[in-house]
This record gives sequence, structure tokens and C-alpha cells, in this order.
Amino acid sequence: MTTDTSANDNNNYKGWRGIQRAFATPSALTLLFLGFGSGLPFLLVGGTLSTWLRDTGVALSAIGLVSYASFFYVLKFLWAPLIDRYPLPFLGRRKGWLTISQIILVGALISMALLGPSSSLTIFVVLAGLVAFAGATQDIVVDAYRIEIAPVKSQAALAAAYILGYRVALILSGAVTLYLAELVGWTKAYLVMAACMLLPLIAGLLSKEPNPENGLSIREIHLRDAFLKPFQEFFTRNGVLLALALLAFVGLFKLPDQMIGVLAGPFYLDSGFTKADIATISKLYGVWIGIAGAFLGGVCVAAFNIKHVLIVAAIAVAVSNLTFLLMAIHPGETWAFFAAISADNLSQGFAGVVLVAFMSSLTDRNFTATQYALLVSLANLPGKFIGGVSGYIVEATNYQTFFVLSTFSVVPTLLLLAWLWKKIEIK
Repeated sequence: MTTDTSANDNNNYKGWRGIQRAFATPSALTLLFLGFGSGLPFLLVGGTLSTWLRDTGVALSAIGLVSYASFFYVLKFLWAPLIDRYPLPFLGRRKGWLTISQIILVGALISMALLGPSSSLTIFVVLAGLVAFAGATQDIVVDAYRIEIAPVKSQAALAAAYILGYRVALILSGAVTLYLAELVGWTKAYLVMAACMLLPLIAGLLSKEPNPENGLSIREIHLRDAFLKPFQEFFTRNGVLLALALLAFVGLFKLPDQMIGVLAGPFYLDSGFTKADIATISKLYGVWIGIAGAFLGGVCVAAFNIKHVLIVAAIAVAVSNLTFLLMAIHPGETWAFFAAISADNLSQGFAGVVLVAFMSSLTDRNFTATQYALLVSLANLPGKFIGGVSGYIVEATNYQTFFVLSTFSVVPTLLLLAWLWKKIEIK
């Protein structure tokens, strides 16, 4: 697997030939496996882990507290400067951290599998936290690697390949793990997932280290500045007002989807569907629809002006929430479930690639890991906070009203984009 250094000219990635070229790069194959590695641990310390805990009799209150282990994914910008500042003394600036985080992931998943929550819940939770921390660290490195490995105009294709791998991993760590747990037990299920992490580990070892860009080397600056300069550079380059507007736009972009994310599972159950129905339609069928949306997003970003695609993506995410009204009006009817999942996952996959490409364009390559980690954290923070009050909104109104409100939550995003339109130069 090699670095795409032969074409720094963005014109090489324009038009349909450019799209084919971008998707055919060796880096796209590398990002497919690295995306798989990023997606695999996410549910293993999230929804799948909650199911394991409940299956062994752990109290719901304790399960809720354990879920805070995944908060490492939101806070990863806090230690991203260290990854930018200190390369490990082997393999290179990106590959060294990538390898060590993946090795820790494999070891922690094996330990979780062999220990189990019944032996010592405290140690088990610590191991889950270690998986989340190593997974978040892996994400930091992979995001930086993706941005640094290829020109800007091929970023959409790399993001699409990454998301494809990520969503395939979600199938394995979600539905497949549950099926394995039912057939052979949780220990063997998690051991299989640990073995699957060897694929991205090998892909990372076979990949090339991105070529260093000309300019400031973060390794030459003080540790204190390693934390401050990435943020200072972002605000200096854009100006305070524009920088704040860009950060707000990123934070609000996924708001309509995040509003219903926490309540999706309970809503499916309240609509009369079984856990098997949810696994088949949402976790299997839905993931593949999301993959199709991701590739559609990659093609559109490569073919059209990203600002126009941002409009389509933002509106699609919001309007797709209205399809859940079909499930509320026709509870228990499979066609309504399929329609809602199709619209929701297609728009999510499409918008996910568009947002990744947009955030990638906002980063300075001297501070790739830190700045991108900050943007990703902002893109996910609203969901963490709104998830806590979404249940109260439904209880005070009803599901139908909630879905309509979530759709209109796109208005601030569109207003911000209108203000930003002539102030950002992205083609």
C-alpha cells in the first residue's frame, strides 16, 4: 500500500475520470481497512457491550454509568496534540501511534473476553475504558493519516472508503457479535472481534508514512504550544468570527440526526417491532443503505462544488426524520420501518462523507490530528447533551411532534451556511 504523491494537482481528481482515479488509489484501499479498524471497537464498548452486561444481570443503573467509557471518543482532542507533538521512535509519526493503539485494542478486547463482567465488573469496566481510549486514539491517527496521505480533491473518495470499512465493522460488532453470542457465547464472540482487529493492524503496517509537508514542524515547538498553537492557527487563519461560525456550523450539521439517535431503539420497540426485526432491518439492511449513501456522497463531493453538496446533505438529514412519522402512524408495519431506515441511513451515509470532506478542508496539515479531532468532537457533542433531554421532550409531547421538531432543527445550520457562503473558498 503506497502513498498517493504522484498527483498534487486537484484537477487530476475532477470529472468522472477523476472520481474513478480517486477511488482507485492505493490509499483508498488502506482507508477501507483503517475505517474497519475504527468502526470495530465503537459498538463493542457501546450498544453491544450494554447488551452483554444486561444479559449477565447487571443493573440498568450500572450499565448507564459504564456507557460513559465511550466519552473518550468525544474528548479525544485533549490528547491529540501529544500525538502531533511526539512521534514514537519506530515506524514513523503516524504509523507508530497507529500500531501501538491497535495492539492495545487487540489486547484489551482479548482481556475483556476472557474476564467477562461476572468475574470483576470494576476491572471489566476499566478494560472497556481502555478499549475506548485506544479506539479514540486510533481515530485521531487515522483521520490525520487520511488528510495527509492525498490531495484535497481525493479526500471524498478516501472518506467514502473509510466509511465503507467503518460500516462493515458496525455490522460485525453489532449484529454478527450478537448472533455469535447467542450461538457460542460472549467470550468467543469478543475473541472473534479481537481477531478481526488484526486486519487493520496489518494494513497499517503495510501502508506508507505520509510525506511531511513543508512548514512548521510541531515537533520543534514547546509542549505547551503543542496544545495552544493548533487552536491559535485555526483562529488566526480564519479570523475569530469566521472560526467560531465554522465551529458552530460543524457542531450543528448533524443535529437533526443526533436528536433522534438516542431514542431510535426505544421508538422501534414502542412501534411494535421485536429485537430480531430491529437487528435485521436497522443493523443489517440499514448499514448497507448507509454504505450506498456514503459512496453517493463521495461521488458528489468529487463531481460538484462541496458548498452545494453541503446544502443537499443538511436538508436530506433533516427531511429524512419525517419518514419516521410513517412508523408512528403505521406502528408494527414492516414497510414503514424499511422506508424510514432507507431514508435515514441513506442521508446519514451521504452527509457523513460530505461533512468529513468539509472538515478535512478546514485543517492545517501542520496540526492535522489536533484540529480534526476538535472538529469531530464538536460534531458529536450536541448528540451527547441532547440525548439526555430528548426523552423528556417525547414524554411532554409525542413521537410525531418530536420528529417534526428534529426536522426544523436544521434551520440554524442553513442560516449559518448562508452567512458562510461567500466567506469560505472551497471548490
